[in-house]
Amino acid sequence: MTSLNGHTTRTGVVSEEAVLADIRGMLAALLDEYGLDDVEIRMDTTFNRDLELESIDLVTLAGMLEEKYGNRVNFAEFLADMDFDEIIELTVGRLVEHVVASLKAAEAG
Repeated sequence: MTSLNGHTTRTGVVSEEAVLADIRGMLAALLDEYGLDDVEIRMDTTFNRDLELESIDLVTLAGMLEEKYGNRVNFAEFLADMDFDEIIELTVGRLVEHVVASLKAAEAG
C-alpha cells in the first residue's frame, strides 16, 4: 500500500472515488463562500449550469487542485485544450477522469 496525499491506495492505483471526494471537498469550500453548502455534487454535475461557477471560480479551483496534487495535475492546460462549449459543459466527472489520468501518468513516471 502507498499513500497518495492522504489516500491509501493499493499498488499505487488512484481511485475515482477518492479523487471525487477530494474535488467535492474543494467545491464545497468554494460554494460555501456563496452560502451554497447543500448542493449535491455528482459525476454528471456541470460547473457552469449546475454549480453556476464563473471563470474566476475555476481559477480558484485550479489553485486548490495545485495545492492538493502539486504540478501533477495541470487544470489550466486541461482547459486550454477545450473549446468554449466544452468548458461550458464541463462536468465534475470529466475533471475527475483528468485528475486520475494525470496522477496515474505521474506515478508511471
